[in-house]
Amino acid sequence: MTAGRPGARRLVRFGLNSADPERLAGFYREALGFTDVGVPAEPGSAGFAAVRTVALRLGDQRLDLTASAGRPYPGDVPGFSPLFQHCAIIVADMAAAHARLSVHPGWRPISTAGPVRLPASSGGVTAFKFRDPEGHPLEFLAFPPDAVPAAWRRPDARDVCLGLDHSAISVADTARSAAFYASLCLHVASRSLNAGPEQARLDAVADPTVEVTGLAFPDGRPPHVELLCYRGRPPQPASDLAIDDVAATRLVIAMGDEAAVRAACAAHAGRLVPDGPVARSGALLRDPDGHWLWLTAG
Repeated sequence: MTAGRPGARRLVRFGLNSADPERLAGFYREALGFTDVGVPAEPGSAGFAAVRTVALRLGDQRLDLTASAGRPYPGDVPGFSPLFQHCAIIVADMAAAHARLSVHPGWRPISTAGPVRLPASSGGVTAFKFRDPEGHPLEFLAFPPDAVPAAWRRPDARDVCLGLDHSAISVADTARSAAFYASLCLHVASRSLNAGPEQARLDAVADPTVEVTGLAFPDGRPPHVELLCYRGRPPQPASDLAIDDVAATRLVIAMGDEAAVRAACAAHAGRLVPDGPVARSGALLRDPDGHWLWLTAG
């Protein structure tokens, strides 16, 4: 961004497309503890034409489910595919979260042997990946008791699922993607190299070696963005998902002001959706791997 001009402030919400948002919202409420925001989503907040949207909340974070007539989720997309993007849910008790999920129908596991504790070199977290009834990837994430980040220390939490920590996106080149997001004022907050049998069970990917790069917003609060770069995989083309395809998850990012939106559009004119609006309502663009971003003013 231009010196002195504000860039990204925070990740306002996640946007998922759904063939039946009301039905899918029932799964998120019952199996994962989401609640209704209580106000309808504003027109255009989905990142394209104003259509039916169910606005949900988990803790302090928001998730929108938007009605879509696009292509359904394309099967069991592996973690190294540029189509892959998951939302990570922080849980206070992994066993309890997994048990509650297990009694609800429709979801499918990604991880091959239930929740898995990753080694200390990979953060020492316990994680479990799965798909919601329409195929969107999700992750339960539990920190070791002595290493819970301040943002997730919730002694008064009433639910086992606390909130949305990040969206993880598969990328072909970590440096390229980190530079793109740095241009929007995100910064690298963490790096790890995840490998071994635990990562293989978590991802259902044989012999993975994954560069995991956490990108934080200026205030450092969740949710953030996580880059997943799988080494040693064949080159993958950028995502060709249309904005209304079920797999076309959107990150809705609040910029500092309308000028910051315009500056981002000017800097990334080649990534701007040609018929997307650049006005008070925001702008729609794609990152280097084709993931969708909706930039809003303020």
